[in-house]
Amino acid sequence: MLVVRAIHASDLDALIELAHQVGSGMTTLKPDRKMLGDRISVAVASFAETIPPEQRDYMFVMEDTTSGRLAGVCAIKGAVGLDEPFYNYRIGTLVHSSRELEVFTRMDTLYLSNDLTGATELCSLFLHPDYRSGNNGKWLSKSRFLFIAQFPQLFTAKLIAEMRGYQAEDGSSPFYEGLGRHFFKMDFNHVDHLTAMGKKSFIAELMPRQPLYVAYLPEDAQEVIGKVHLSTAPARRLLEQEGMHFEGYVDIFDAGPVLQARVSELRAMRDSAVAIVDEAATPLETEPLLVSNTVLSDFRMIVAHANPVSGKLALTPDEQALLHCQGGDTVRTLSLNVRKNVHV
Repeated sequence: MLVVRAIHASDLDALIELAHQVGSGMTTLKPDRKMLGDRISVAVASFAETIPPEQRDYMFVMEDTTSGRLAGVCAIKGAVGLDEPFYNYRIGTLVHSSRELEVFTRMDTLYLSNDLTGATELCSLFLHPDYRSGNNGKWLSKSRFLFIAQFPQLFTAKLIAEMRGYQAEDGSSPFYEGLGRHFFKMDFNHVDHLTAMGKKSFIAELMPRQPLYVAYLPEDAQEVIGKVHLSTAPARRLLEQEGMHFEGYVDIFDAGPVLQARVSELRAMRDSAVAIVDEAATPLETEPLLVSNTVLSDFRMIVAHANPVSGKLALTPDEQALLHCQGGDTVRTLSLNVRKNVHV
């Protein structure tokens, strides 16, 4: 059986093993023992509320309780850019015109920006290939929204998610080869590694501050601006279902899109509901339902096939055990799939 839960200090070895499956392009999940060990320490302190909300990094793992394996991981950072620079390109427009020559042109531009500093970030979503079936990917991604709905006071008004940018079959980034390499003079994977280690000062030192004209880039670099990695396309669709959208910000290395939303406008904020676990309630089969406990320090979530009736939810003993709850406890629920004009 699978459960999404708060990460534990004892998960380090399993997380490193999982990170080896990720590949390039995800700077927040590298198989580096010190980096991941430090991050888990911050995550454990985050769930224990021993550090300020803006410094927190809530990491969740999907555990296969039958084998003890970690099937996946995802995370929410309380706020980005407060301790180290957080850069993006903002896509803009410059207009050039001449009445005398009757010429009017609109040129797309890229501005180096810190506009998203301070926003809460969804990050580090990865599901092991062995578990990419059924609703597992959808469940893992959407678990974070139910956590935010349960504890909205812990997060900022704006939510963002940097999506992995397009890469060619050989793993190269057309955007980086067309732009970044000219300034950084190093391979994409090396730059990716440096940013994963938190070494970001070179970005400000080497990147030009003036607007860059998109038309000056090679055609293959222009075409991938705002496009996601092929394996990331499903993740983008899931985030958009929950209320996130693209507003013209992209990653400075691979030009992957940055999705944004106001926390108050998320589907989970609007449609999630609390219910009381009642073993005597009549089970009512329905579509898959996300169900979480309401305990920050021991947050756990499952997918159940039940439906709240009059504020009560029938959960099996096994489901209650996975959630570390019992009859009379409060849980939060949200339909796994988006229903048009129907609230859970």
